[in-house]
Amino acid sequence: MAVSRIFGAAVKRREDPRLITGRATYTDDVRLSNLAYVAFLRSPHGHARISRIDTSRAKSAPGVVAVVTGQDLAGKVNGIPTAWLIPNSDLKTPTHPPLAVDTVRYVGDAVAAVVADSRAAASDAIDLIDVEYDPLPVVVDGEKATQPGAPQLHPDVPNNVAFRWQVKGGDVDAAFQSADVTLKQRLVNQRLIPNAMEPRNTVAQYNPATGDLTVTMTSQNPHIHRFLLSVILGLPEHRIRVIAPEVGGGFGSKIHCYPEEAVTSYLAMTLDRPIKWTEERRENYLATIHGRDHIVDLEVAAKRDGTILGIRGRCYANLGAYLSTAAPGVPTILHGLMMTGCYNISALDYEVVGVFTNTTPVDAYRGAGRPEATYAVERLVDLVAAELKLDPVDVRRKNFIPKTAFPFTVPSGLSYDSGDYEGALDKALQMVDYKKFRAEQSAARQQGRYLGIGFSTYVEICGLGPSVVAGAVGFQGGLWDSANVRVHPTGKATVFTGTSPHGQGEETTFAQIVAEELGIPIDDIEVVHGDTARIAMGWGTYGSRTTAVGGTAMVLAARKVKEKARIIAAHLLEASPEDVVFANGRFQVKGVPERSKSMQDVALMANLAWNMPKGIEPGLEESSFFDPSNFVYPFGTHVAIVEVDPGTGVVTLVRYVAVDDCGNVINPKIVDGQVHGGVAQGVAQALWEEAVYDANGQLLSGSLMDYAIPTAESLPSFETARTETPSPVNPLGLKGVGETGTIASTPAVVNAVIDALSPLGVRHIDMPLKPEKIWRLLPTA
Repeated sequence: MAVSRIFGAAVKRREDPRLITGRATYTDDVRLSNLAYVAFLRSPHGHARISRIDTSRAKSAPGVVAVVTGQDLAGKVNGIPTAWLIPNSDLKTPTHPPLAVDTVRYVGDAVAAVVADSRAAASDAIDLIDVEYDPLPVVVDGEKATQPGAPQLHPDVPNNVAFRWQVKGGDVDAAFQSADVTLKQRLVNQRLIPNAMEPRNTVAQYNPATGDLTVTMTSQNPHIHRFLLSVILGLPEHRIRVIAPEVGGGFGSKIHCYPEEAVTSYLAMTLDRPIKWTEERRENYLATIHGRDHIVDLEVAAKRDGTILGIRGRCYANLGAYLSTAAPGVPTILHGLMMTGCYNISALDYEVVGVFTNTTPVDAYRGAGRPEATYAVERLVDLVAAELKLDPVDVRRKNFIPKTAFPFTVPSGLSYDSGDYEGALDKALQMVDYKKFRAEQSAARQQGRYLGIGFSTYVEICGLGPSVVAGAVGFQGGLWDSANVRVHPTGKATVFTGTSPHGQGEETTFAQIVAEELGIPIDDIEVVHGDTARIAMGWGTYGSRTTAVGGTAMVLAARKVKEKARIIAAHLLEASPEDVVFANGRFQVKGVPERSKSMQDVALMANLAWNMPKGIEPGLEESSFFDPSNFVYPFGTHVAIVEVDPGTGVVTLVRYVAVDDCGNVINPKIVDGQVHGGVAQGVAQALWEEAVYDANGQLLSGSLMDYAIPTAESLPSFETARTETPSPVNPLGLKGVGETGTIASTPAVVNAVIDALSPLGVRHIDMPLKPEKIWRLLPTA
């Protein structure tokens, strides 16, 4: 295959055959000799004192190896840390014990662990532990938790306020004083449950002879897990090996370091036998992080012609009972800094109040802060348009940052890398035939039908880096990444990446990158990831950074390989290196193309080292570490067309168009797949998904019986297209795409439903837009 056709080709995912035929190895598939199993007893109360724990019956149960409580681990296993300490926010970080010691703070808080010879024996023994609780008052609402008299979760956190963080830019007072119209709106971004197909799993094995701990686990970032486990367990980092085999979905929920991983590892170290923990689905709903859960009060200032002058507001970000790994950074850096979207809005004043409540901890879920920001901004734009009786498309177009203005600094201080927002909008309008739709809508309204169209013109921050910025905003790590490219004597190649793909198709796209650079057939390139013993340090997969950062490290390493190979080829061809060029997989002498050597020829000689240029070391292998100079900022326009049933309030998504710009595209098939999955999740938030707690902290939506996620029949066939605006941040011009669909789709659908109901005077409905909510607004109700 010609080299020029690999980058940009719709190559089928190489991962899929093993995944769809059941031949892949997931953590729960790991079988070790003398394996024991651990199960966790969890609190049934949202908030309570533990007055007594009696484990005697459990310890004497058949097959039980050990039972431990929080008191047993005190002083032996450190607390679960948070790794994003946002500055200038008076951040409070109360201790998060791996097992509750004297107080439980949410339903699902683990209080004891049982190790047994079988999974069933461990599960049965859990029921034999007697715990006496003294219930305490409960608070689950992020705003109410800050009010005087609210139940207090942590003695060292007054009013349950974990932090107060503010971003301010431009003259907000002047913007509102000069406005022709100001609008206020409360927007609720409801709590969601990630619902990865594979629950969390951990298998830990300790070798007392060497002091080495091997942890196989469902991880999106093995090196971060290794570092955090080292801190928690007090074990030197080089003694811990973390392996992430196949991971059955993450969506952010497998970034974080959880108590169960630490306890399982500790038990393996102390019991001298491998230990496995496999989360059940009910546990997954209670103990794996949740997402979103913002209450936002916003005010917008605008001129009569639709020019938006400024935004100010406050967000109550519900963090749950404890600070998860990245929790403080999600509603601040990844959310607050994006509160002007893709618009040239000159003034912003936005405060985020992080709040503890008696609920499952909240952290990064697909999009992580950016869906919440996009939802807020895109709803404001539609509210301004409705108030001024302007077309929402015209208001967007009027306020876009022009494509000639990039790089563009927004009031929050971010510098957007590149963009052509109007180009994406125009393409989407053409695809939906906007004028024709409005005519159809007008006719439908005459027939009593509620047909609506909604827009979301979004931009997101992703490709997380650079490290200097990460440090400045309190992220306790770097955001560079690594790659090693090794060409074997036969001309086959192995690529080692510090990122940790888990379903995104990177084994295919990474192979395409290296094939493009080295002219090696894509099927001859192996991609290795997810094992800290095999790969160089890397910072993992999240924030749509894998290709933009890890892929760039890979291309830089491949180019080093190619340059070394060119020098060796020149030596073999008895030519000056300056006279040798690389084309279509061969090194050729300029002007004499028949004098050439293939990459395979050079690889063989490099590894044999029989005839090498002076000063050139044997082997054909290079490494590279890439730390980007900026984030990347994908953008696009998503359009939803809906119809509301006038009798039932049921919303049908009739059509969905997505025009995304993720820079240069490596594999359009994989890009489409990422967009499809993201859109499905974003539409689900708009219409169906919602995690609900009662006043006692009980999770009412605690299973798939009560938590609605979409099926294929719930959604139309998505229509996707692209514009391509390269990023100047990396040499391939790449931007991320893994979260775009989730970020853009939620406001598009909500705006469409509000548009459909606008003849009834409906201005706003909080998500999810369930039939009952809508039915109550209809004339037939």
